[in-house]
Amino acid sequence: MSMEINAVLDQMRAMRVNTGGDIAPPATRVEGPNEFSNVLKDSLRAVSETQKTSGDLSLSYVSGDESVDLGDVMVAMQKASLSFEATVQVRNKVLSAYQEVMNMQV
Repeated sequence: MSMEINAVLDQMRAMRVNTGGDIAPPATRVEGPNEFSNVLKDSLRAVSETQKTSGDLSLSYVSGDESVDLGDVMVAMQKASLSFEATVQVRNKVLSAYQEVMNMQV
């Protein structure tokens, strides 16, 4: 799988060179060991906040609040659903990678 990704990246770089784009790879930022955990926590908080907002809007609409539009409620519910599904997919990929690493022969 890693070889496929590298092949795709090489093709993308070649296309960028052919179109006259810059050929230097972007600079990568290296932070401390807590960078990944902070990104993960922030992402989970954002998903939680999206779900809370969706629930609040839905409750307000059902309660008869005239200032809440049905379209806003539906959009908020879809955002919450998509963000949760994306989180589940990321979790599944991380668990799959962990299991693959644990099954490697040393």
